[in-house]
Amino acid sequence: MYTPDVAPIADNLTLSALVAALPLVTVFVTLGLLRWKAHWAGLTALGVALLVAILGYRMPLDLAALSATQGAAFGLFPIMWIVLMAIWLYELTVRSGRFEDLRRVIDTVSDDPRIQAMIIAFCFGGLLEALAGFGAPIAITGVMLLAIGFSKMRAATVVLVANTAPVAFGAIAIPILTAGTLTGIDYHHIGAIVGHQTPLIALFVPTFLAFLADGLRGVKEIWPIAVVVGVAFAAAQWVSATWISVELTDVISSLVGLLAAVLMLRVWKPKGGEAARARLLGERRREDEELAVEAAAAGRAGKATTTAEATRASATDGTTADAADAAGAAGTAGVGLTGSRVFLALFPYLLVIVIFALAKLWTPLTSALAATDVKIPWPGSDGRILTAAGEVSTNTVYSFQWLSSPGTLLLITGIIVAAVYRMKPQDALEVFTRNVVKMRFSILTVVSVLSLAYVMNQAGQTITIGTWIAGTGAAFAFLAPILGWLGTAVTGSDTSANALFATLQQTAALKAGLDPALMVAANTSGGVVGKLISPQNLTIAATAVGLLGKESAILRKVVWWSIGMLVALCLLNGLQSNVLAWMLPQP
Repeated sequence: MYTPDVAPIADNLTLSALVAALPLVTVFVTLGLLRWKAHWAGLTALGVALLVAILGYRMPLDLAALSATQGAAFGLFPIMWIVLMAIWLYELTVRSGRFEDLRRVIDTVSDDPRIQAMIIAFCFGGLLEALAGFGAPIAITGVMLLAIGFSKMRAATVVLVANTAPVAFGAIAIPILTAGTLTGIDYHHIGAIVGHQTPLIALFVPTFLAFLADGLRGVKEIWPIAVVVGVAFAAAQWVSATWISVELTDVISSLVGLLAAVLMLRVWKPKGGEAARARLLGERRREDEELAVEAAAAGRAGKATTTAEATRASATDGTTADAADAAGAAGTAGVGLTGSRVFLALFPYLLVIVIFALAKLWTPLTSALAATDVKIPWPGSDGRILTAAGEVSTNTVYSFQWLSSPGTLLLITGIIVAAVYRMKPQDALEVFTRNVVKMRFSILTVVSVLSLAYVMNQAGQTITIGTWIAGTGAAFAFLAPILGWLGTAVTGSDTSANALFATLQQTAALKAGLDPALMVAANTSGGVVGKLISPQNLTIAATAVGLLGKESAILRKVVWWSIGMLVALCLLNGLQSNVLAWMLPQP
């Protein structure tokens, strides 16, 4: 039997917290300062966590190792299972050729590049975040913005800022599912609280994009549609997360935002679209000339890599070269589109909504799926690990949701889509196996980070840190989003940030007399605005648009947007812990 000691180092809480934080410091230093590959940083931090658990917390070697294996299992299934299935479903549309039809459908909505940026980066990017996440929306929409005339730097900036509000519910709400699993708090309740925070960001993001696309002139000329899309997306996100489905929140809000844009354009026409396009193309030419001069000065003249080749070289986070090439192949708006082609282009996303709505909202099916879940007491550790309060830990039971998992529902969706698209089974299988190979380092990263989280949680390291942080008392409510922001900024993933800090947030909240669900939700919401400054995502954006090596320049463009949104979330979370508590959903 192992009982965690809150202050195992010299019986001193502050010193123990510093030692307990060493694995997190390792992540920050190796990724943020040393710029290591994410999987090496994760594995190194896991090694540090094991050493701290065994030597500092005197956790038996076998229990520490078993904690790591349970975290690895959770990282593989359901986390990476969901991600793999989501990306597989998306890439079926690429292999079938329907992705280009979808791009053309977007082109027919408006010929104003600033509104196209809003639709592509925010609405369509939100759909990609809902189904795939992990950098795919940034790379794909970045190349699409290049196709409509944006300069490389402007395209990278726009897609990074757009990839904020949808992140909390990305990849079928994996960040929230992870937080719920680690803390034992109902993930529906966590998601509902997040749905009462991130809409504040979503409300203003389209206006931010108008400014980023064309400055104050752009805001002045297209603010009506920016307001309409922002309100529609935010309202749908609030309603879906609270009453419909946490998993489907991004799908629903993105489609509602897109529908709002389409309807708005029927009754309102923007001004200055052609002039804006001319300015963007002029900026693009100047940028190309400057980059050519730089390349020549560095002895690289004539070796410039095309956008498609740069994206192929990156192949990061499940984003495929085929997908990027399809996105970058700018065709004529509406060419060859018929009603059936439009329907087939939208079919996968409509089918996702139908299947998940049935699985989550139709009680008989929901109950039947839940009945198939298998609870597995983790061999060797179940019953041997206690909480700091001396009670048997329930975190040593692994839930194998082989049928009810969102990943399995996406598998069913993908099979139907492949059949409707008349794809050969061997082609669909080849797409999947190729993605597994491409994502091997992403899989290793997620597995190592979740192993790290389980070791820290079961050894008691997060309890120590949380107890120490709780010393700030009620002020912690204003600081909680910062942890999620830092975690996502370092790891590039809101899921990983929750794996690292969700239990810490819960512990600190309980010690400070705050609502633990609110603090865990704040971790998720804070991570939303940390993603755009993550070195991982900066690299994805830079590679996709052909600015590899210019990540620091992109960072300087977006960092203040990130900090500004973080401050707003900190104020909102602090107020929701007291004077605005009335606006929070009840469990």
